[in-house]
Amino acid sequence: MSEVIVDLRKVNIYQGSTLVLSDVNITVNRGEFVYLVGKTGTGKSSLLKTLYGDLELTEGQGTVVGYNLRELDWKKVPFLRRSLGVVFQDFQLLTDRNVNDNLKFVLRATGWKDEKLMDEKIADVLDKVGLKTKGFKMPFELSGGEQQRIDIARALLNSPKLILADEPTGNLDPETSDEIMQLLFQIGRDYGTAIIMATHDYIVINKFPARTIKTELGKVWDNASVSV
Repeated sequence: MSEVIVDLRKVNIYQGSTLVLSDVNITVNRGEFVYLVGKTGTGKSSLLKTLYGDLELTEGQGTVVGYNLRELDWKKVPFLRRSLGVVFQDFQLLTDRNVNDNLKFVLRATGWKDEKLMDEKIADVLDKVGLKTKGFKMPFELSGGEQQRIDIARALLNSPKLILADEPTGNLDPETSDEIMQLLFQIGRDYGTAIIMATHDYIVINKFPARTIKTELGKVWDNASVSV
C-alpha cells in the first residue's frame, strides 16, 4: 500500500474571510508527480500556502507529510516546513554568498550544527542535481538553469517526502525547462519524493505527462484534461 503524503478531505480554503476553494479532496502518494494548473486568481497559490502552513486550515481535514493541518501552530509550522522542499520560479538564492554558503545557510536555519555533516549533505545534493563542482560559484556566475538546479538542491537538503514547485520552468528557455523537468521526474523515481508542481506551461505538461489537478470556479478538479 502506498504511503500517503498529502491527504485533504472536504477542505475549504480561505484568504481572510473570502472562500477561495471549497470541498477540496486530494490524495498524493509517495513518489507521485502532480501538476497543479489554473488561471491566475483561481486558488493555486492559496492551495500551496495551505500545504506548507502559511494559510491556516479551519474547515475540513488535512495532513501533509504526517502533520495534521488543523493542529498546526507557530511551534509546529517550522517542523512541517523542514519536511518539505520548496522550489521557486525566481530561484531566491542569496546573492552575497556562494552556492555552498547558500545551502549551508538553510541547513543552519533548520537546526544542523555539525560542519562535517553539513559539508557531506551539500556535496550529496549538488551531486544529485549534477552540479557537484559548482559549490564555490556565486549565483551571478551561474546560468538560469544552473540556478534552478541549485534551488532544487536546496529543496532536497532535508530529504523531504514532498517538494512543492511553484512555476519552476517559468523563467527558463525550452531546452533548459526540459532538463529541469527530467531532473524533477528523476528525483521522484529515485528517492520516492512526491512532487506537486504549479505551472502555466502546457507545453511542458504535454511533453512530460502526469496526473493534473486544476483550480477553477472555486473547486479543485482532479485528473483534469489540459491542452495547449
